[in-house]
Amino acid sequence: MSLFALALALPAEIALFDVSALLAVAANLLRPVLGLGAAATLMVYFKPLWMGLLRAALMLIKPRKSLDQRIARSKFMGQQLMRRLANDHAASQPNLAAELRLLAGRD
Repeated sequence: MSLFALALALPAEIALFDVSALLAVAANLLRPVLGLGAAATLMVYFKPLWMGLLRAALMLIKPRKSLDQRIARSKFMGQQLMRRLANDHAASQPNLAAELRLLAGRD
């Protein structure tokens, strides 16, 4: 082989080697992205299952309050709101504040 033919063949081989190396690097970078995409797809597809599992775990950690407890808390929050409104209007409208306190004191 002549020196001229060797000079022409060598850059082509180097260029092909660089292209294959770049493709290998691109494939190595793309592989985790595709894996994360597949995992995200499965998460979206099985979302009702995941939500059910999370709710069940939450019920184990923090059980739901009984109906009586929820009603009592609602009444207490209403009484607090009435007292807060009464305190806000005590200086400007004392009659309204007295009525609000009366409503807050009821069962």
